[in-house]
Amino acid sequence: MLDIKFVRENPELVKENIKKKYQDAKLPLVDEVITLDEEIRQLKTKGDELRATRNATSKEIGGFMQKKEIEKAEEAKAEVKKINDELENIESREKELSEDFKQKMMVIPQMMDETVPIGKDDTENVELEKFGEPVVPEYEIPYHVDIMDRFDGVDFEASRRTSGNGFYYLRGDIARLHSAILSYARDFMIDRGFTYYIPPFMIRSDVVTGVMSFSEMENMMYKIEGEDLYLIGTSEHSMIGKFINTINPEEDMPLTMTSYSPCFRKEVGAHGIEERGVYRIHQFEKQEMVVICKPEDSKYWYEQLWKNTVDFFRSLDIPVRTLECCSGDLADLKVKSLDVEAWSPRQKKYFEVGSCSNLGDAQARRLNIRLKGENGNYLAHTLNNTVVAPPRMLIAFLENLLQEDGSVRIPEPLQMYMGGKDKMVPIHE
Repeated sequence: MLDIKFVRENPELVKENIKKKYQDAKLPLVDEVITLDEEIRQLKTKGDELRATRNATSKEIGGFMQKKEIEKAEEAKAEVKKINDELENIESREKELSEDFKQKMMVIPQMMDETVPIGKDDTENVELEKFGEPVVPEYEIPYHVDIMDRFDGVDFEASRRTSGNGFYYLRGDIARLHSAILSYARDFMIDRGFTYYIPPFMIRSDVVTGVMSFSEMENMMYKIEGEDLYLIGTSEHSMIGKFINTINPEEDMPLTMTSYSPCFRKEVGAHGIEERGVYRIHQFEKQEMVVICKPEDSKYWYEQLWKNTVDFFRSLDIPVRTLECCSGDLADLKVKSLDVEAWSPRQKKYFEVGSCSNLGDAQARRLNIRLKGENGNYLAHTLNNTVVAPPRMLIAFLENLLQEDGSVRIPEPLQMYMGGKDKMVPIHE
């Protein structure tokens, strides 16, 4: 959510930002919020004037009573009542306009960083850099579900009976690999100075609307029936929410955190075969990075966060590339965003395994997360990035480390989490 003072002083800049995001339907909102803001400020001024008059008149009542000027006292009381009635109407109107103002302000996109490439949708995202050599072996790389089946590692039939489509059972070496990757990711980030957290897996609606846009909320979040609680779509939600309505000492910045959680997502829409299996599902687990910092430091931390993910994947011999999100693919709360994509030798292309985002002060403004400095309090900046989400990571891992004999090589950093094994041997041909 933008600062209304910035919108008032720079309406054309805000409109230009909306146009660059190809969201022209939102253009009228800029003038609407400026008008609403003016009306609200006028009501506040009128209310303050009436309260001052009421207070002065109320003080006169006592004087009239002491002088036994009953008629004047009754006239003053009537005037106070009239003011109270008018104030009630003003306050009711102010509340109504303020809610409308807030709803519209929360739909206007955050101002993008000037370096964000302009493009209509994800087809115009920009490749930045490749890390590692993308190899297509001479032998066939099967579909990831077929690889898992060789290890008796996945059961979709049973999960459909218990939970429906979009769920799975993992077992044996595949389940162990899943947990090993998460454990390694946890320790990888702790070794880089991040504090490890396990947060709540459900959050209240005021946190949900603080960390994401309404459209994201509608398409992602599962609501707990009868309660003001939602299942989190990522641990970023509860980790940023942890700081709602807080003032944090400037000298404690940055707060660098890595958090584990299950994630629950609706994943609305139909998807092709490559997005079935364990690629796009309703429940998965993830290791996340979250940073709260001073505004002047957020660009630095943005670079550090995506590099951590690249380093993590390369430590497991998985080629990756970075892809910058263009304006039309940038979520409304984000200032700048970059996807990390892993190489798929089966598809002979890269696919998304993580997303790094700088949200500027958008979440902090919505959640009232402030820093205390020498010159007063000011809004923090927030950032987040995926370390690893094993369901998709499993696809990248199995495809890139599958050997010609059907075994799967386990890189050295992961071996201690796999009981010392240097490879996984299939049960079936």
